[in-house]
Amino acid sequence: MVATSTIDNESPERVLLRKSVAAAVAPFGPGYFREKAAAGEPTQDLWAAVVKGGFTSVNLPEEFGGGGAGLSELAVVCEEIATAGGPLLLMVVHSAICGPVIAEFGTAEQRAEWLPRWTEPDFRMCFAITEPDAGSNSHNLSLRATKQPDGDWVLHGSKIYISGVDESQAMLVVAKIGTDERTGKGQLALFIVDTDAPGLGKSHIPTELVLPEKQFLLSFDDVRVPANRVVGDPGDGLKQIFHGLNPERITGAALCNGISRYVLDRAVRYANERSVWGTPIGTHQGVAHPLAESKINLELARLMTFRAADLYDSRADAGEAANMAKFASAEAAMKCVDQAIQTHGGNGLATEYGVAHLWGLARLIKIAPVSREMILNHVAQHSLGLPKSY
Repeated sequence: MVATSTIDNESPERVLLRKSVAAAVAPFGPGYFREKAAAGEPTQDLWAAVVKGGFTSVNLPEEFGGGGAGLSELAVVCEEIATAGGPLLLMVVHSAICGPVIAEFGTAEQRAEWLPRWTEPDFRMCFAITEPDAGSNSHNLSLRATKQPDGDWVLHGSKIYISGVDESQAMLVVAKIGTDERTGKGQLALFIVDTDAPGLGKSHIPTELVLPEKQFLLSFDDVRVPANRVVGDPGDGLKQIFHGLNPERITGAALCNGISRYVLDRAVRYANERSVWGTPIGTHQGVAHPLAESKINLELARLMTFRAADLYDSRADAGEAANMAKFASAEAAMKCVDQAIQTHGGNGLATEYGVAHLWGLARLIKIAPVSREMILNHVAQHSLGLPKSY
């Protein structure tokens, strides 16, 4: 069992949350996640345990069964689950994007209908924004939503690399409803769509990732969405999206930090136990120094992650910090996983040592939900005042 690791001056309540999450997921162990990932099967039992503890809804309003806490607490949850060896990718969209967006922008009826479902062990909501031809340019989405005379909407187009559609009962879909004549940019709206809606096609995209969650190409062939499934003001979707995208970056960072803690713990344990020439390999600086550097990178990333989360919770501008946290945490996780493998030598690639399978997820978060290059563009333009490059 990996010991919990707190941030300096963390409140007693947050320390208790860490311990509670760790205790809830401890019975599964890292082997459970690894076996499910290898088989491409959902981690239903682990997910149900996390829901039972109230952790998937820790950041949602208490009146709907949530914990009434903030993004900082959700980041703790994501980190501790990953630290135990079972990073749950769908937490990043289900709990960090979909729930908070509905809580913030949904009607009273939508909040009452959907938010209590975050306490149901079989319920998940995924998020559909990425398209084959739009990339990082959300203004260029081509999935169209057309309003009908009866007030309902019809969706036509496609989405790509949508995680966990097969495990989810609903998804939050971003669609284009028009173009702003003044700016030329797309007007976007958010829709809650059932994953078994007529006209919705789902094609599994095979990848080299060792993950329980699968990726899908979605086709919307005139999918009808009732008027009461529009979240927020139609045309103001971009603002609503960014209410969810900063939390996505922050919880993605927290997930990476948990991966880093997990693999670093295993690497250090191995470096202390494995002896060559009569002494533990951790004695040698060639092994010790890279592990120490990995630890430094991890702790710096964790500090930025919780700075970003605290900014978000205080309703301050968290964009810069969220991007920096995601960048730093993904870079740290890649280095930690790589060094854990290197420390183990050939054993680093053996299934029983349980480190190499996490390389793919760490690498994925270096790309998504926003690439490191787009983060560098953001920092260059908004933090340094350099000319926009794209």
